[in-house]
This record gives sequence, C-alpha cells and structure tokens, in this order.
Amino acid sequence: MTAELQAPGGGGGGDCQMLLNQLKEITGIQDSAFLHAALKAANGDLMEAVTFLTEEHAQEPAQDTAAAEPSAWEGSAVGKQLPQNITTALTPNNKDDLRAVDAFRPLESPKAQAAERDAAERPQEAHSAENKNRSKRKRCEVWGENPKHNDWRRVGDWPVGMKNIGNTCWFSAVIQSLFQLPEFRRLVLGYSLPQNVLESCRSRTGKRNIAFMQELQCLFALMLGTRRKFVDPSAALELLRDAFRSAEEQQQDVSEFTHKLLDWLEDAFQLAVNVKSPGDKSENPMVQLFYGTFLTEGVHEGNTFSKIETFGQYPLQVNGYRNLNECLEGAMVEGEMDEATASQSVKYGQERWFTKLPPVLTFELSRFEFNQSLGQPEKIHTKLEFPQTVYMDRYLYGSKELIQMKREEMKRLKEKMVVLQQKLESYMKYGSGPARFPLPDMLQYVLEFIATKPAVVVSSAQGSQTTLLQSQTEPHALDVLSQPNGILEKKDARTEDGAFFLANSSPQQKPSALLQPSGSPAETSERPAPHVVSEEELNLVRTCLQRWRNEIEQDVQDLKESIARIDLSIEQMYCDPLLQQVPYRLHAVLVHEGQANAGHYWAFIYDQPRKSWLKYNDISVTESSWEELERDSFGGSKNASAYCLMYISDKVSRFVADEDDCSEAGQFQKEVEALPPELRHYIQEDNWRLEQEAEEWEEEQSCKIPQMEPSPASESQDLSSESGPDQSSVCEQSVRSLSSEHAMIAKEQTAKAIANTADAYEKNGVEAALCEAFHEEYSRLYLLAKETPTPQNDARLQHVLIYFLQNNAPQQVVERTLLEQFADKNLSYDERSISIMKVARAKLREIGPDDVDMEEYKRWHEDYSLFRKVSVYLLTGLELYQNRKYQESLTYLVYAYQSNTKLLMKGTNRGVNESLIALYRRKCLLKLNEVAASLFVSREEARVAEGISILNELIIPCMHLMNNFEISKEDLDAIEVMRNRWCSYLGREDMDAKLQMKLGELLPRLLDCSTEVIVLKEPPKIRPNSPYDLCSRFAAVMESIHGASTVTVK
Repeated sequence: MTAELQAPGGGGGGDCQMLLNQLKEITGIQDSAFLHAALKAANGDLMEAVTFLTEEHAQEPAQDTAAAEPSAWEGSAVGKQLPQNITTALTPNNKDDLRAVDAFRPLESPKAQAAERDAAERPQEAHSAENKNRSKRKRCEVWGENPKHNDWRRVGDWPVGMKNIGNTCWFSAVIQSLFQLPEFRRLVLGYSLPQNVLESCRSRTGKRNIAFMQELQCLFALMLGTRRKFVDPSAALELLRDAFRSAEEQQQDVSEFTHKLLDWLEDAFQLAVNVKSPGDKSENPMVQLFYGTFLTEGVHEGNTFSKIETFGQYPLQVNGYRNLNECLEGAMVEGEMDEATASQSVKYGQERWFTKLPPVLTFELSRFEFNQSLGQPEKIHTKLEFPQTVYMDRYLYGSKELIQMKREEMKRLKEKMVVLQQKLESYMKYGSGPARFPLPDMLQYVLEFIATKPAVVVSSAQGSQTTLLQSQTEPHALDVLSQPNGILEKKDARTEDGAFFLANSSPQQKPSALLQPSGSPAETSERPAPHVVSEEELNLVRTCLQRWRNEIEQDVQDLKESIARIDLSIEQMYCDPLLQQVPYRLHAVLVHEGQANAGHYWAFIYDQPRKSWLKYNDISVTESSWEELERDSFGGSKNASAYCLMYISDKVSRFVADEDDCSEAGQFQKEVEALPPELRHYIQEDNWRLEQEAEEWEEEQSCKIPQMEPSPASESQDLSSESGPDQSSVCEQSVRSLSSEHAMIAKEQTAKAIANTADAYEKNGVEAALCEAFHEEYSRLYLLAKETPTPQNDARLQHVLIYFLQNNAPQQVVERTLLEQFADKNLSYDERSISIMKVARAKLREIGPDDVDMEEYKRWHEDYSLFRKVSVYLLTGLELYQNRKYQESLTYLVYAYQSNTKLLMKGTNRGVNESLIALYRRKCLLKLNEVAASLFVSREEARVAEGISILNELIIPCMHLMNNFEISKEDLDAIEVMRNRWCSYLGREDMDAKLQMKLGELLPRLLDCSTEVIVLKEPPKIRPNSPYDLCSRFAAVMESIHGASTVTVK
C-alpha cells in the first residue's frame, strides 16, 4: 500500500493589493513583483499561490569537510587585504579575534584562497551524523503519487495478488497457499472429466463441485499468465455462497473454509477416479497429497483398544504450550498431565502414532475458546513458536519403542527438575510469613546490622565547631542544593511529558560528590544498629554468619548448575540423529489478526526460486523475512498470530527446488503453454481486456486539464538584479531562492550587525565595515551554536548558520551563506547598507563553482527549509491539540513526523525531537478514536457517518504510517487499544444489523490497511514572518507542555 499526501486547493477573492498583503503576511516574502507573478500563475487563487511559494523538497546531503571552529582558521591570508588599522588591532593578546579572523575568507579573492588551500595542510575530515543514521526499512513509501493504470500491471514474474470482495481475505490466504504448491496446481489445471461422466452427473453437489473446479481452473490459469497485478476471484466465490453464509455478512474461518474446500476438491477428483476404480479413495490425488493416517492405542475402563483413523488437517491445541513440538506431544499423548509442564507423558490413557504422513502436512492451531461467563468465543493470543523445519520421527509408529524410552527418561528428568526447583525456591524465598526473601541476602543484612555502630550524640558546642569547620573546608550539601545549578530536578513520572522535559534539559553539574559523607558508613550511618555488642560477640557472630552464607551460596550455585544440566538434557532429548530422518519444511503460514468474531487474514509463503518469504495480503504481494513472520505469526505481542501451518515433506521440497532451478517466469510460461486451448484463450482474452482498459484510462486522463506544478525556479526569484550568465540555470535560481529566503529571514540580525560598523565605515571605508560586520556576526552565531539547548529554546530557529554549525556543514557552505546575508537587497535602508550590499555581491561573483559545490549548497539550504517547516507543523499541531482541535492537529503532527524522519536519517541534530512528535501524535490519535467511536455508537445516521469519515480519512491512514518495522512499544500499544475498542462492538445487542454490517466493512481496513491506497491531505502551509515569531511560539508552546518557565528569546 502507498499512503498519498495531497495538498488541498483553496479559493481566494478580493482586489490584487489585498491578496498581495495577505501573501506577504503568510509567506514573509516582501518582493511585490514576485508575489504578483505567483498570484498570476495561480489564477488568483491565494492558497495555490502560497503552495507555489512554499513548496519544498529535501534531498540527501553530500559529505564534506565540516565548518571549522574559529580557532581552526589561523594564518588566513585575508589579513593582507584588510585595512592596516584592522590587522594591527587583531593582536595575539586578543586570541578570540585572531582565531575568528579566518571568517573573512569569503572576502578574499578565489585565487588567494586556492593558493592558501594548496599551501596549507589537508584538514582531517569530520565524521558527520549521516554515517551513524542509515536509512530505515519501511513498509511503504509515504510520499507517493496518485495511482496510475500501470500500477495495476504485473511486474515481470512477480506473483499476483487477489482482490478482496468484502471480507474474503480468508479465501485469498488459503488459495494462494495451495496455488504455490506445484503438484496441487498441476492437479487443478489438468482436471478433466469424460463427457459421459459430465452428462451422467445428476446430483446437485456433484454439479456444484464440478463447476467450482472449473472456476478454480480459470482462476489458477489467470494467476499463471495474467498481466494484471491481482486477479478477481468473484466467480469461484459465488459458488461458495451456498455452503457458507453471505460473505458480506460474516467473515469465514480459515480452517472451516479449508475443510470444505478440500472436501469439494476430493469429491470432484473422486468423480474422475470412479471412471477407472469406482469407490477407491486411495487413488484420489487429493487424498494422496493431503491426507494421512494415525493409530490410536490406549486403555479405557481396563480394556485396551486400537484403531486407525484418517486425517486431513491435524488439530492442535495452543493454550498451555510454548512451541509446536509441545503441542504435538500433548496431542499424541492423552492422560493425566503433570501440572509443571504440558508435555509430561504417562503410561495410561491413550497414545497416537502417525502411520502415514501426507506430502503436505497441515496443522490447524486452535486459537479460540468459548468464554462461559461472557457467552461468546475469545481468541487465544499466547505466544506459540514453530520452526522452519520440524522432524516428525518422534511421532511415527516406527519410532514407538525409542520414543517411549525417551518419554520415560523425560518424565524422570522432569520429576527431578521439580524437586531441585522446589529446593532452590526454599533458599530464594525463605521465611515463614507472607514476605519471603533470598536466604543469602538475609544473612548479609544481619552481617551489615551487627557491623553498624550506633550514631554518636554530640554536644551543641561541639556540633557548632564541627559545622563551622565543615563550612570552611567544603560547600555544605544544603548550600549546594540552594544554588541554581545545584537544584536536583525531580523526575515527574505521572505523565510522559515529564520525561521529555528531562530528556531535553541540559546536563547540570552533579553535586553527588559533595553529598558524600566524609567518614565511613559505619561511623555516620543513621540505620538501625545494636545497642551493645562486644568485640568477642561481633567476631563470633560475623564468623558464623559468613560461613553459613558461603555454604548457602555454594548450595544455591550447585542447584542452579544441576537444573541447567537437566534442562539441557531435556532440550537435547530428541536431537538424536535417528530421529531426524523425516524432515518437513514450512511452506505457508496463515495468519489471523483481530478477535474471535472478526479480523483479517493473510499468508506468508516460502518462495523456493527466490529463497525468501513473501507476504500475500489480498492484492498486495511483498517480499518479507523470517523476522517479520515471527513477529506477526508467533503471537503474544499483539492480536496477530498463526492460525494454520502448512508443512511439506523434504521429498516434495526437493522436488519443488529442482523444478524451480529455472526462473519462476520460465516455469510459469511452460505451465501456460501446457494448458488446454480453452484456458490459454481465457488468459489471452483477459490480457486483451486489460489493454483495452489501459487505453480507455489513458484516453480519459488525456481529456483532463493538467494541474500546474511550479518548478523550483518559479517558486521564487533571484533577488539579485545583477545575475550573470553563469547564474542563469534552474539549479542556480533554485539555490538562490532558498538562500535569499534565509537571508531575508535573518535581515534584522544582519542589519543590526551592519549598524554596529558605523565607526569602521567612517574611518576605513566600506570593505573594512563589511569585514567587521562579517566577523562580529559569525562570532555571535558561533557562540549561539555552542550553547546547550533547553526545552524552551532551540537556537537553530533563529538563524540558518546556527543550524549549519551544529550539523558540521562544510566551511565553504557556511562562508557563502553568511556572505549572502550581507548581499540581500532587502538591506537597502541607507547608504552604508547599500554600499556593503554591493561589495558583498561583488565578492559573491568572484566565488566560482570550484570554490563551492552548488548542489551541496542547495541541499543544505533545502534541509534547513524543511527543518523550519517541520518546526512550524509541530508547533501548529501542538497548539491545535491544546485547543482540542484534534483533527487539524493530527494532520500537522503526521506531516511533521514524516518530514522529520527524512532529516533525522541524515543526523540527530538535523531535525526536532522525534519522541515529542510521536507522543502527541499518539495522544491525538487516541482522542480522535474516542470521538469517532462515540459518534459511531450514537446510532444517529449523520453522527455515524461523521465517525466513519474520521476513521477512514485520519485514523486508518495514520495507523498505517505508524505501523512500520521500527514501531515503538507505545505506538503499538496505542494501535491495539484503538483496534480493541472497535472489535468490542461486534455482536452488541444494542446495535442493529445495519450498523453491524458497517462495522464489518470497517474492521478489515482497521486491522490491516496495507492492501489499499490511502489519501491523506496535507495541511495548509503557514510560515512566520521572522525568526523571532517562530522562536516566541516555540518558547510559549514548550512552556505550556513542559510546565517550565518562559525563556527570553535572544
């Protein structure tokens, strides 16, 4: 599934000047001609014009030498070009100025810089944060485009999906598992009956079975040769409606459906077998492939019995077992089970032994039980592990004698284990009362008690002298605690917000060393101590207690080692090579997610040619892994768990592997060529219809008016009126639009730096003034970048260079960016500003492509632009959340999180606090889910529709975006809470059938929305007019959510 983000359109009206003023206020851009051009391109639509002006796309940055600290820039040749009085003022006594003088490097000629670079030593490359943050694997790509008709086409030899026709995911899961068995596929595609048999078939069930087999043939043929990405199983499903309730009303059970399917197929094949061997089921290929036999031996009321039975899907209980082998052991041996373990065997009762195993061995896991108190079934979510290879030797009749010996040995070991564990527990939970403690610890506590000396009571005079002496030698603990830097902040565990406050707080100097007592613990402790104890008593008790403690610790260690040895023996009991001769490989896992009365099904199937697991989820077929299969199938952590396991014998597995040595496409092509003519024609006809649909779709699209998409060059204009020929490319214009925008954001700070150079301008001219302003501004920003951030103040919002310096941007990028600040035409306030602007522009023109990588320069500015966008979205989302506007808030927070993820992949300081966004996204989602659920159960048509709309347009898309491979436990728990809320409405007596039907349509999407395209609208883009607006908002919002004091913006 792809989650698509569309920017909504908007309408605007009014006269041109009013629209221009609104654009200036929203975007912060002051160039009227440029804004007028944007409005014209948007046909007077205000919001479309805002979109044109503010659209941004982040890219990966290239790694380069990081911007150096001022101290690393000594020996610059720029001093030769500075006025004499400036260079002499920078004496060695003023080391900060001397180190920062290299910040003037952009002001010297490129030739001088090149000569200096050749002469200087090559600096050590800085390791940027990108190396530590690799791209994360995602289930879907969020920023997709609208689906095109080509997206419906099959890609190469990739397996096809199956359309879900209203709660029919169970059909897809089973059919896909069977189709991927080559032997079964050939049986179905090669099925045929003589004409006389077809004519003589009179029974309704016989006709139905033949018709179903013919539809299954057509479906399998399409799955082999279609050019579609997924097939439609409607025709085959129509025939199942006679045996099952309507698919729209009730979701079918995988095991129930598979039983019925195998029965129908067996009966259909029996018609063909009866032609040659009437009534002989042993010749039925379905029986040969899927059915086996087992022998039951036992004693009942003193009488022994023995019987052979046939099985297709072997049922296994899940409750009380840890893994598949324990389930099988429990199913094969019935009798009084030892409470300590579910796999304990006994001599009486009954035992089962497989006498014949089928090539395809299917285990049906019983994950449902009936709750007597609630009067309804419940799903068992306990964890059950299963291996990729299971050895069936230990359950075969031929291994009976060896297995019975091992079971006796297992019983003896487990009885011994119980005795040892009880003895160990008597040591570790010692005592006669309700509170029990480890005995070695208790003896240690007594040792500490007798070694503790009673507190010494001192006179008031002596106490005063001691206090005075202590105050003269070191700070008192209370004095330390009274200082601002010594306040020990208490962690507020009541809300998650407190955790973020501490996580974002700057580390303070720890006063722990000052709080340590000067003497030993025995001298100064105020713990309980014996009133009187002689040295002789102390030595005697200490000796006894120490000896007893050592003895007990040794006993405990011996017990643990004995238990570990027995545990290893039990674990390796059946690892005998004689019991590993009949391996079965895992072929498919059918998974159910949800509750007992509703949920979603999909299948994991091992793809032999690709040597990997694939996930078949309705129309979606994606590459998976054993790790994902474990997470979704074992159960225990969420509502998804395996419901049916399909193993194939090692002989079948090798046969499939040998057959698939050629490519899957080649194998499928051979099978298509071997099909009967009518099936080949059926495939060709469907592929022809696909091409017709594609042509119609293309014709329909060509009739639509294409939407105007602003190019990077048209989003903004170069504010420089002196652009040369080398600056006319689209890349150059895009770079200049962003850097000019960032220069305009910082224009007040730049203007202040210029204003401080009045003396230098009057005495030494414009170049000296530019050098001084450049130096002062760089030093100021460098110090701000080194400050430790607080929850209420993020210096990166104040200036682009603070962001660059904190993220170790290349030195050339930092220098050019700062120089462009002084070349901004918005600084044209007075003669001095205009003169400095012209000099700065002249120096910018001297910087050639060999001096600064403009692609890299562009990427850094794009990253900062995206960072500000994320910050605005986060703050807007938090403000809306506090005003209880949860729908609008969630959209902003989701976009903030997705964009922020791109930044964090490049470095930890590239984006904002991911945990903070995730927290409020989670809170907002839970609030919205409560609102939607309340509207749904109101039973008022309009309110029900509103609740469904919230679920479809916001909750389900956001849940999908959250549910990726790196989902946090908190987000996973929140998703489970929301799903459980909706599942709890199933079967409620106060809901009518119509509402229950709507709920049945919602739940599959809620439980697994990966099979459909989800559209999530992008929120309106709003930008503050200045960095101070953004910083003030940041401080105010963070103060309110952290409960901290306001921080003055610097």
